[in-house]
Amino acid sequence: KIQSFLGVGKIHKHGKNSVQYRVESIKDLQVIVDHFDKYSLISAKAPDYILFKKAFNIIKLQEHLTQEGLLKLIGIKASLNLGLTPGLKEAFPDWKKVQFNRPEFIFKGIPDPNWIAGFSSGDGSFNIKISSSTTSKLGSRVQLRFSIGLNIREK
Repeated sequence: KIQSFLGVGKIHKHGKNSVQYRVESIKDLQVIVDHFDKYSLISAKAPDYILFKKAFNIIKLQEHLTQEGLLKLIGIKASLNLGLTPGLKEAFPDWKKVQFNRPEFIFKGIPDPNWIAGFSSGDGSFNIKISSSTTSKLGSRVQLRFSIGLNIREK
């Protein structure tokens, strides 16, 4: 449905029981950039998006075809998500010199209650936990839980 809504991207098998929606071409990524420029991220993903957009613009302007542009991309990748792989660190030993400062994220609140529904659709879970209990007549304890699993930086 996301693919249909945005009109770009492809669905790929990602492991045994999962799929991944991916948008990879610069032309199609422009749709993603336009969307998140219009509908800002309000979580700790916002700095990732800012860095991603810097990289997108470098490639869009074909600056990545120069040594300087390539080093800018290495610097951005070093600050994005999991950073550089050991292989990239070895290939670009001066990567710390080109690393970008990660933009600061300041949570300013949830702007719209509908946002929680969208966020929960991606990261939320409704479940029932049944465990043994020595204090229960039936020997089992039942818990209903709603949870959202995130990286610690989202706390």
